[in-house]
Amino acid sequence: MKHLILSAFAYCFLCVACSKSNNDSGGTTNPPVEPPANPADTTPSTKYDITQLAATTIFETSPVLTVMQRQDYNELSGVAASVLNSGILYMHNDAKNSPVVITNAKGEDLGKIVLEGVSTTNPEDISVGPGPESGKTYIYLADIGDNKHTRTTVAVYRFEEPVLSNPNAQTEIHISNAAKITLKYPSYAYNAETLLIDPVTKDLFIATKETAKSTLYKAAYPQSTSATIDLVSVLYMPFDLLTSGDVSVDGSAILLRNKSQIWYWKRSAGQSLAQALLIAPEMAPYAGNEYQGEGVGFAADGSGYYTNTEIRDYPGAVSNISFYKRKK
Repeated sequence: MKHLILSAFAYCFLCVACSKSNNDSGGTTNPPVEPPANPADTTPSTKYDITQLAATTIFETSPVLTVMQRQDYNELSGVAASVLNSGILYMHNDAKNSPVVITNAKGEDLGKIVLEGVSTTNPEDISVGPGPESGKTYIYLADIGDNKHTRTTVAVYRFEEPVLSNPNAQTEIHISNAAKITLKYPSYAYNAETLLIDPVTKDLFIATKETAKSTLYKAAYPQSTSATIDLVSVLYMPFDLLTSGDVSVDGSAILLRNKSQIWYWKRSAGQSLAQALLIAPEMAPYAGNEYQGEGVGFAADGSGYYTNTEIRDYPGAVSNISFYKRKK
């Protein structure tokens, strides 16, 4: 009996100690466990084998390479072509409260856009597309990174694209009315780096960054800027650790990328974005010339697509833009 009492006391002591250790803010916490698959889930999955894809022949395989004028933007993580300002590109640093970088295909320093009253956590992608007011274009900055899987919500900031008149290194545009679109995943905190804006429907999509898979989530238009939006899964995809994506200005083409590959889809009229991605893509050219390939974006005129890279963790690396021209 004495042994039983001692054993019970020891067990209780261990339980209390373990509980204290697991709840101690200074201790190591285990990463969250992804919930098991829901048997009632009707989200479709792709059926194609991404190791057996054909290569598209519509783009040049060797990019036009341009060195960025500013090398202190060393965490570039997204690239989007302006629709309103011919030749302008928008980028951003993958860093808390980073401004939107204004540049062009020559990599020139053309100033920045500052969002007043906005505090971002981990901005990972940027897009240009339609929005609430017909005939206007908007910039969407995706604050959706979550490496530790701890964020209860993520956000996309939307603001009207400003008119830029002869921008230069001293140009500084302040935006005081950026709308915050607050988004919540159904049951798990995901890391994500890919934002897609469908110019046909104005729907917003986020593709998660996971090992050997990605879930495409949708926030249908119109997106509330006052209430938290519950994201809806619309497609399971087989892509590894996605870092960016884009939809062409007319909605007829889609790009997704990770650090080593780029995929291209031609979208048919009447297809939803998820329906288009359900069909096998083609491999798009990628020269493998980036230390940490992050962004991808179509040229506004459809003449090709741009990519960019982070260089922070690579001493001696040069920040550049690659442009893959569409063949005539």
